[in-house]
Amino acid sequence: MTEAQTRATYRQVFAVPEFRTLLAGFAVFLVSETVQMLALSVLVYASTGSALLAALAYVAGFLPQALGGTMLLAVADRWRPRRLLLGFDALRFAVAVLLASGTLPPIAMVLLVFALGGVAPVVHATRTALLPELLDGDAYVLGRSLFTVVSGAMQVVGAAVGGLLLALTGPAGALWLTAAACVVSAVIARAGLTDRPARSTGGRGGVGETWRVNRALLGDPRIRALLLAQWLPGALMVGAEGVVVPYAAGLGRESAAGLILAAAAGGMLTGEFAVARFVTPRLRERLTPWLALVLGCPLTLFLLRPGVLLAAVTMAVAAAGFSYQLGLARRFLDAVPETRRGQAFGLAGTGTMTLQGLAMAAAGAGADVLPPGAVMALAGVASLTATAALWRTLRP
Repeated sequence: MTEAQTRATYRQVFAVPEFRTLLAGFAVFLVSETVQMLALSVLVYASTGSALLAALAYVAGFLPQALGGTMLLAVADRWRPRRLLLGFDALRFAVAVLLASGTLPPIAMVLLVFALGGVAPVVHATRTALLPELLDGDAYVLGRSLFTVVSGAMQVVGAAVGGLLLALTGPAGALWLTAAACVVSAVIARAGLTDRPARSTGGRGGVGETWRVNRALLGDPRIRALLLAQWLPGALMVGAEGVVVPYAAGLGRESAAGLILAAAAGGMLTGEFAVARFVTPRLRERLTPWLALVLGCPLTLFLLRPGVLLAAVTMAVAAAGFSYQLGLARRFLDAVPETRRGQAFGLAGTGTMTLQGLAMAAAGAGADVLPPGAVMALAGVASLTATAALWRTLRP
């Protein structure tokens, strides 16, 4: 068996010190980011009484990521990875201190976080591109799955910590914790990561270089097909999550929307862990298109307007289908040039977030003219259609 076909274990993955460092820094980042979003939203709402500004404050760090993904991704390959991570922590520390100090008006706070969010895709690309330098073969796939699991878990932890801090110290105290977390993240990266050279030389990266490399990546038929396979089935399924609140309200249980969404998150994490841990690499790749079908099939049950518990189970099963992406991870890594890994992974992540946002927006618009359950079922049909269209790419 080749190295890529030999099943790795989580023990082997965690035995790599730099991987532990990278994962720990990512966990600290997610907790602090979630706390900051929550605290900023509360602070802006308390200052303005505007629900719109509060909502914009909560998503300000995510909205500009599509912009950063189309203008700055070349930096991920042109700068030394550890230096870039440390620089981002320094920027986040400065922003957190300004927010916590209370010297800025609400609009300025939102704009500051918005500007910082434009850099986030570069940092995500840098972290992801470091993984294959730390882990080989199936260990790399397991490492990717652990990042997904930690992402969901730490967002839950961040929401809980943020809520507790808001109750004990108010928004300012929560924001000071974010500033402290930036320091912790920087110390972790500085102490535990090797100062590797940049993957690509010949410039510092910029808008022109980002566009040029993005065009080259999208112009390669194999890479383009793998990107679409990573983007479409999952993004179309996520559209259903965009109308969970009106669906629950239609059942007379608006407060149950949180339960349904939490079930979806739990299903995704469980699916990722189970497929990564218990399925061999070769079988994982053979199951890829069939797992992608799991994203859409269960959602058709929403035509029958299931109750809260059945709706939660349905969403959990559908979200477990996201594990199909594990079967594409090694193939995508092999397809992209080594000197462009950072930008390729950044493009994949940016496309995923952008298309998920568009799918949610489209589902929300559809729910204005159709019952939410019908829209959720249509999201499932759209995901199934995308899977069928991409079947040849999804097959190993």
